[in-house]
Amino acid sequence: MSMPFYVSPEQVMKDRADYARKGIARGRSVLVLSYADGILFVAENPSSALHKVSEIYDRIAFAAVGKYNEFETLRTAGVRHADLKGYSYDRGDVTGRALANLYAQHLGTIFTENQKPYEVEIVVAEVGESPDDDQIYRLTYDGSVADERDVVAMGGEAEPLSTYLKEHHKPGLPLAQAMQLALKTLTSTGDRALTPEQLEVAVLDRTRPRRKFKRLADPQVATLLAAKK
Repeated sequence: MSMPFYVSPEQVMKDRADYARKGIARGRSVLVLSYADGILFVAENPSSALHKVSEIYDRIAFAAVGKYNEFETLRTAGVRHADLKGYSYDRGDVTGRALANLYAQHLGTIFTENQKPYEVEIVVAEVGESPDDDQIYRLTYDGSVADERDVVAMGGEAEPLSTYLKEHHKPGLPLAQAMQLALKTLTSTGDRALTPEQLEVAVLDRTRPRRKFKRLADPQVATLLAAKK
């Protein structure tokens, strides 16, 4: 009679974590950074149809790296939750922190109970009335949540990108300078150039009425990159 094959829980969790990290690292990078009037999202993404950055609710946006079908499932669930809560109670009751907690529970359950974890890393961001009120939550494949300030880099070579971004970012940057910094960050790890057509760019602009999310078209991105400091 053959002996049953045993793997320790620690090894199972380590293998799942390694699997998820490798999948995330293969994805193209996404940067999230604060600027004077809100929060800027810049993703290396040549597709005009498959978005890495999306609106969740009035003041809340979602950014992700990893497997598209998996983070799209999370995005859709977040939109449905926000719409239902806002309709049932009040639009002001829908917050970035509540959505981050919801995603954390979902990702944590998948990581511990499913054989295959989600290969995703996401950011839930909410723009406030002032820069001090902005909220940026970073969630990893196992449901861990980090309350970030000012800058986040995900996917690809996240660590060097994050280091570069933190060294050069300053609070209160105008949008054009924030966009230029994001491009310099994305190209800082290799000898290459990126065009506006290869970028997906969006903002949460606190000066806009009610719905703060706005996508920036390629000509707008090109104008920001060409602006003088």
